Amino acid sequence: MAKNMLIFTGNGKGKSTAAFGMALRAAGHGQRILILQFMKSDESTGELVSLRQKLGIDIRLTGLGFVPKPEHPKYPAHREAAQQGFAAACKAMQSGEYDLLVLDEICGAVSCGLVEEKQVLEAVESSRDDLNIVLTGRSATPAMIEMADTVTEMVPFKHALESGIPARQGVEF
Repeated sequence: MAKNMLIFTGNGKGKSTAAFGMALRAAGHGQRILILQFMKSDESTGELVSLRQKLGIDIRLTGLGFVPKPEHPKYPAHREAAQQGFAAACKAMQSGEYDLLVLDEICGAVSCGLVEEKQVLEAVESSRDDLNIVLTGRSATPAMIEMADTVTEMVPFKHALESGIPARQGVEF
């Protein structure tokens, strides 16, 4: 079991939102925060603008957006971007510069083959004991879940999109 590792996973809405809530709480205590967003590429989302511009939280997009199938010609670029993001995560885990590290959508990056599960497990295991690490995304692996000390699964019961209500500013982005 890794000290200070939390996972927000599942098919329901709210995984990133829960992690950003932790960042908000940590910021209120004067903690140093880094959020790396794997698989996301939109610089204009409300959370990114708020966290970065309003609260001064270091948040970086390390993804290229929707991930194509491995046989697609653009897949290698997605894998390279994720690997660069993961290298930044590993550096942050050892640097002593942060109190909270959020790896947003890293579970999805692992399930898509952009980052290897073994890489994530080894990096977390060798991280500093005083660093809180949060992993988010669908499809957290059993080994990730076993390593974490707190795991929450978001379970969908109903979603506005199913009723034809489009994504809403301030709710989905």
